[in-house]
Amino acid sequence: MISTLTQMIQGAKRAVFFGGAGVSTESDIPDFRSAEGLYSKLSDRYVSPEELLSRSFFISHPAEFYKFYKEQLLAPNARPNRAHYALARMERDGKLAAVITQNIDGLHQEAGSGTVYEVHGSTRRNYCMKCREEYGLDFVLEAPGPVPLCEKCGGIVRPDVTLYEEALPEAALALSARAVQEADLFIVGGTSLVVYPAAGLLEYYSGENLVIINREPTPYDGRASLIFRDSIGEVLEGAWPEKAR
Repeated sequence: MISTLTQMIQGAKRAVFFGGAGVSTESDIPDFRSAEGLYSKLSDRYVSPEELLSRSFFISHPAEFYKFYKEQLLAPNARPNRAHYALARMERDGKLAAVITQNIDGLHQEAGSGTVYEVHGSTRRNYCMKCREEYGLDFVLEAPGPVPLCEKCGGIVRPDVTLYEEALPEAALALSARAVQEADLFIVGGTSLVVYPAAGLLEYYSGENLVIINREPTPYDGRASLIFRDSIGEVLEGAWPEKAR
């Protein structure tokens, strides 16, 4: 089956990859909803992870938000894995037009991907809610107090990520939808395809070559040309290794 995927990539001119948390788990970043995911480990909290990561909770309890955020969501030492590097090679070799990611860790860019649409934002970008001054991840990690405050105006600095109760960034969604519409190969990996509106991007694909790489079944398996239940890093590295044709 991997050889079939290699042939599909070789024949593609505008492949697009859409990935979720399963791409980053191989970099030791926990996902949210699996049996070993973040939500199951924190199920005994008096406040659910969904509430902790909501806009209203951030506004009303910024210190508690940041405690949870720093302890559970930030992974400053994580590094790209085989999947990230394989996708970067596909782009470098003129086969991959874009990466669409639900992840907020910035590992695709670190691996070398240039066209990345982050539909849930990125922990590597932060900004002051008052004056819009921009800050990097280190500023948040090294903030002296429980809540990072802007050096220019003293306003609260927040991560440029989509919290619960917030809409996804319109620009990233529009660019993603266009990329999917124009794709001649659509590879989906590491996502359950149940979180909307991001999962709805599959509705924009009208081509015949849909590949799904996910350990669990998804609602779109019936439309797929190829389905892998294996490690996404193993599949992508095997299909497009360093010396791929």
